Amino acid sequence: MSVVPADVLPGAVLAAEETVPQPAVLGPRARLWPSLAAVYRAQLSRARVARIPLLFVATFQSVGIMILMRGVVDGGSEARAVVAGSAVLVVAFVALNLLAQYFGQLRASGGLDHYATLPVPPAAVVLGAAGAYASFTVPGTVVTAAFGCVLFGLPLAHLWVLAAVIPLSGAALAGLGAALGLLAPRPEFATLLGQLGMSAALLLGVLPAERLPEAVRVVRGLLPSTYGVEAFARTFAPHPDWALVLGDLAVCGVVGVLSLAVATWAYRRAAVR
Repeated sequence: MSVVPADVLPGAVLAAEETVPQPAVLGPRARLWPSLAAVYRAQLSRARVARIPLLFVATFQSVGIMILMRGVVDGGSEARAVVAGSAVLVVAFVALNLLAQYFGQLRASGGLDHYATLPVPPAAVVLGAAGAYASFTVPGTVVTAAFGCVLFGLPLAHLWVLAAVIPLSGAALAGLGAALGLLAPRPEFATLLGQLGMSAALLLGVLPAERLPEAVRVVRGLLPSTYGVEAFARTFAPHPDWALVLGDLAVCGVVGVLSLAVATWAYRRAAVR
């Protein structure tokens, strides 16, 4: 009886090819909007307990500033600037200052490694965190604006404009805060930059523009929150110029897109280090 090697059989080649392991098929890439919603909900539930007391601080701070300014400002355009600037200051405190501190601490503690392992786009992480922090500013901003209107005798009819001012200003300031926190070499620098940004929003937003030197007005024009303040302040006029209001809001939106894009780039840069 002759013995025939198995590799010369007709089906041997096919059998050998069938046993070669095939590479695993990867799942589809995570989509932006579902990932953004998941990160937003996670950040909202995580920050709810820790950030609500700070929101009260931001609100009381803005209300206290308006009470102090009431002694030196009687009405007119100056009162409009004080109320609008104090309302947007709540957004700056949370979206700029706290978000810069959060991303600075997240980078220093290695928390970015956790997000880097998740199947979510970098933009979803930045936008989700920014949206969650900006959401906490809504009640404080509305309360501050309503209190300021009563305090200075301004009309309450156009407070609905805050529905556009808060998200657009919040996007611009949150993107700036996230970028500062991610680009700062140490968390202490992120905290310092966040505080400086909020101080700039306080001094350049609450103080009436006509009382500022010309050089300071140029700096004021570079601050993202300025256009949210201007848009809101214009609505207190007897006959608001809605074209200018929409123009200021459009600038806020463009700055928000750019600042969030920079924050996304900074997140990619920090996550791979």
